[in-house]
Amino acid sequence: MSVQILDGRPVAAAIRGELRAEGARLAARVGHPPAIAVVQMGRDPAADRYVRAIRRAFEEVDLGFQLRALSREAPVAELEAALRDLNADARISGILVQMPLPPHVPPDLVPQTLSPEKDVDGIHPLNAGRLAQGDQRAFVPATPLGGLELLRGYNVPIAGRHAVVVGRSNVVGKPMALLLLHQHATVTIAHSRTSDLPALTRQADILVAATGRPGLIRAGMVRHGAIVVDFGVNVVDGKVVGDVAFEEVAAVAGAITPVPGGTGPMTNVMLIGNTLLAARRAHGAD
Repeated sequence: MSVQILDGRPVAAAIRGELRAEGARLAARVGHPPAIAVVQMGRDPAADRYVRAIRRAFEEVDLGFQLRALSREAPVAELEAALRDLNADARISGILVQMPLPPHVPPDLVPQTLSPEKDVDGIHPLNAGRLAQGDQRAFVPATPLGGLELLRGYNVPIAGRHAVVVGRSNVVGKPMALLLLHQHATVTIAHSRTSDLPALTRQADILVAATGRPGLIRAGMVRHGAIVVDFGVNVVDGKVVGDVAFEEVAAVAGAITPVPGGTGPMTNVMLIGNTLLAARRAHGAD
């Protein structure tokens, strides 16, 4: 069987061109380019790399980028004040808070403080609830939204198929399951306490891995001809790898996303799209 590689780079490039044109139209209308603000507490190599990637992605399409860097030990009140300041800043269309946050920050502080109208990564309870209900007003987390758009870009049929999502995080696993459900897939969510995970994953027409455990999904866990979507980003011996053992799974899958180069390029494009959507809504253009 010849496996199809679901390369996110050409799909992301095509969408990026459309978003650049839209951003230019919005900038001409409101007098300044839409912009995202990233709030980061402390320094971490992986987090720093992601923030730099967001900056590059936005600058490539001539949109604004602002970084609010706080120390890891900054008091909760300082983080809350930064969020409220950005909520009120008319030049900022979207806000993203780099996760994870230090342990002293209450887990509900950001979702409770962040404006749902600027919540371009879909963590506010209002946006999560809208997504659950299939409400088109929801801001959807950028990573799973990018995964869905990648499947669409390669015309992968979803309706009527059995999708198994391994992982139940609020930012990838759960929203991806909901997105697939809204596309009329039959969806099963698996996680660390699922008994006999291989027996379940072998039932999947579409298998999604979002666990943060490198190489968790092996060839014996995959149905022949299945579509495999890997959201994993793990560094092993200095190399970025996914949650799927790519080489061996590619031998049995019908299609598979590589790591890097699969779902990754789609994430920041979706973040740009959500920021432009927020800008359109803020200026009555949606």
